[in-house]
Amino acid sequence: MPDVTDDERGRRVFQIHKEMAVETALGKIRQTMGVDWKLYSVSDIDILKYMLGESWVSMDRRSWGQCTFSRLRREDIDAIIRIGKQVKSMNRMEGDAVSEMNEILMRIS
Repeated sequence: MPDVTDDERGRRVFQIHKEMAVETALGKIRQTMGVDWKLYSVSDIDILKYMLGESWVSMDRRSWGQCTFSRLRREDIDAIIRIGKQVKSMNRMEGDAVSEMNEILMRIS
């Protein structure tokens, strides 16, 4: 069995923390949206998860912790998904998209 380097272990711990933060945020969003949550496709939710993860990576933890995900409106979620689709289709630079998403998240803090 190969040895696991400290760098690999650190990357995995970072990934786990990111996934946990995204799932916590997604749970708050899902709960707030109620029945409207069912309007989103699996691919829309995957894009939302992706964008939340990229935002988590780019923000300092204090700012992320101040985001009140339960205050996101449906229009905000739609905007984040639209931004994510633009990134996935390579019509938009990821850095610019994450900055715009962070502005949305900071507005609800």
